[in-house]
Amino acid sequence: MTKVKQAITVGFLTVLFVFCSNAEEIKNGELKKTASEKLTYNIPRVDEVPVIDAVIGLDEWKNATQIELAYEINPGDNLPARVKTTAYMMEDGEQIYFAFKAQDPNPEKILAYFRDRDGIFQDDFLGVIIDTFNDERRGFEFFVNPLGAQADLTRDDSRNNEDSSWDATWDSLGKVTDDGYVVEMAIPYRAIRFPAGKMQQKWGIQFLRIYPRSSRFLFSNGLNDRDADCSVCQYNKVEGMPNIKTGRNIDVTPTLTYINAEKRDPEAGTDWQETASEFDAGLNVRWAMTENWILNGTFNPDFSQVSADAGQLDINTTFSLFFPESRPFFLDGADYFTSSNQLVHTRNIADPDFGIKVTGKQDGQSAGVIIAQDTSTSFLIPGNQGSDIAILGEGDTDVFVARYQKDIGDKNNFGVLATHRSSGDYSNDVLAFDGKYYFSKNDSIDIQYMRSDSDNPFDVQTDFKLAPNQQDRAYTLRYRHNEEDYYLYASHSDFGKDFRADMGFISQVDYTKSVVGGGYTWFGEKDSKWTRWGLGGDWDITKDQSGKQLEKEIEMQARISGPKQSHLKVGITSRDKLYESADVNHVFDEKNIWTWFQFNPWSSLRVGSFMLIGDSIDYANVALGKMTILEPFTNWQLGKHFNVRLSTVFKKMDVEGGELFDAQLIDLRMVYQFNIRSKLALTLQGSDITRNLDLYTDSDDLDRQTKSFGTQLIYSYKINPLSLMYLGYSDSGFQNDNLSKIHKTDRTVFAKFSYMWQI
Repeated sequence: MTKVKQAITVGFLTVLFVFCSNAEEIKNGELKKTASEKLTYNIPRVDEVPVIDAVIGLDEWKNATQIELAYEINPGDNLPARVKTTAYMMEDGEQIYFAFKAQDPNPEKILAYFRDRDGIFQDDFLGVIIDTFNDERRGFEFFVNPLGAQADLTRDDSRNNEDSSWDATWDSLGKVTDDGYVVEMAIPYRAIRFPAGKMQQKWGIQFLRIYPRSSRFLFSNGLNDRDADCSVCQYNKVEGMPNIKTGRNIDVTPTLTYINAEKRDPEAGTDWQETASEFDAGLNVRWAMTENWILNGTFNPDFSQVSADAGQLDINTTFSLFFPESRPFFLDGADYFTSSNQLVHTRNIADPDFGIKVTGKQDGQSAGVIIAQDTSTSFLIPGNQGSDIAILGEGDTDVFVARYQKDIGDKNNFGVLATHRSSGDYSNDVLAFDGKYYFSKNDSIDIQYMRSDSDNPFDVQTDFKLAPNQQDRAYTLRYRHNEEDYYLYASHSDFGKDFRADMGFISQVDYTKSVVGGGYTWFGEKDSKWTRWGLGGDWDITKDQSGKQLEKEIEMQARISGPKQSHLKVGITSRDKLYESADVNHVFDEKNIWTWFQFNPWSSLRVGSFMLIGDSIDYANVALGKMTILEPFTNWQLGKHFNVRLSTVFKKMDVEGGELFDAQLIDLRMVYQFNIRSKLALTLQGSDITRNLDLYTDSDDLDRQTKSFGTQLIYSYKINPLSLMYLGYSDSGFQNDNLSKIHKTDRTVFAKFSYMWQI
């Protein structure tokens, strides 16, 4: 069987190489279009500023620079734009102003809904991306839908990352007209970062319009080179903005929170007990010490989750679940702490008394520091086949994170990262060095070397069988070649047995892993219903530090995109996987097939699903079972105000003797958006797991049936990301074999008020 897999791998890579080597012939001799030399626009300074009312007055915008979004860059390759879009820009020394006139021959088809921030990405929308440091690596993104709803993001080309969690304070308004729609935007200079003390600024700039119809069309003011392994590096330039001064630029945001929480134990028959009933005040400060160096401080913060995390099923898995960061203090400037591996995951700072953060960039050098004191400490204990969580007792934990990165040349960089956590006889320190180097515009290599030093308290030593002190190293090396039609990549990872990154999310250690893969993409002709399709795959092998093989896998997949914004992926996987337990060490031969699709049956409805059928290790019994996973989802917009999102998971495993377990999860979220600022959101989450205990070798700690159900109702009103009000209620409950129905175990009423003063 091994020889067959090797033959398949060699054959696949040979076919891929032939395709790559003959890319021009495959395109029937068509010449590839590349981006032209960059244009430079001038942005005029004006004395009379426009009113942001979605009306482009001739007198207001008469001095603005006008730019046409003349090119379709996706799915077409630098084709003439299907509809006309004109952008206007000017500035007054305090704010930069943009306006857009988006024409549409069928305005009744414009997708325009009232949305919360960053919720517009299924709509028509347009906006601007600005590379304020002109380093052709990072950018700030500002987008608006036809009703003025906002989305703001950061883009990091060096990490191929686009992050919508960043929020800025700016103004916008949109309006649908008889021949399309109009948007106006005002972005204060104090809301972004740029080089300080310059007589004149020069930035990269790209204007975009997203036009979702049969396909999701992207129109831009500049040509796009699909061969280039970057996007920000292709932006046109804008010059002007002399002697920008943002003043003291201090944002002071006091907060007031109220919580009333109750808990009970239905198995013990106890009544509701009040666990909290209090008002609490806090303070957040953001000080732009210069235009490019920002200090954030938070004192006695309320870092409780306002919106419920997405539901996840924790069954038949050996690794800890991951939940993303969503708290504003940590999100501002979060991109300054990223590196090749997730060595910083700020949700590890669970309940701090205070936090201070400084981030900035100057002369191609960026840096960030976080200092905090946390009242709660937990961290991952990783292994090569699973991970666990250690929770320390009461006591303050000191937290320190520092990151430095130096830009070298056009796209290369070098960085250093250090993290520290300590509390009593516990500590964890990590020091890492990383860099990215481009051999050409198509070839890059990314490397990171890490070293950790951990002191473990006696309880952690006992519970997890760890030494008093652990020291080890890890490194990752990744190579990528990217062309318009194909890509190739290879990587190697090596994580020592005792390596730990307690401030990050590294859930697996004691392994080495090598991967080789690639893919080829075909593009449809102009006006073709099928816009692109492709093949891809990879081969990988994983061993532990002693050289024992843990896993060997080959995966191949096909994908296609077409009408009604449809996307379909189908893949097959074959792997040999070792699982070790106290009694059995066995290599299992897993084979499965999976598929993922989504499409829009009509403009207001998106549906899709992930499905997997095949072999999977039954970790409870250390045997091979048959797994079926189905994860359908839908997002339905009912009118301009009401949105319904439903995500479900069905997971079933069959083993010799019958069905081992059957699990379901539901996550239903309904939002009524009264207007851009105000909404009412209801979240319902539940799970139902049924096990056949007769098929478990050890069922002492298991129930035949466990159910959970929780609700959350929140009303929110937001003037801007920091001036807001939340009023909410949440509860949760469970059922096991000792209970006949789901009993509530927790219920909470909460409120939060904050208001930002700008000085």
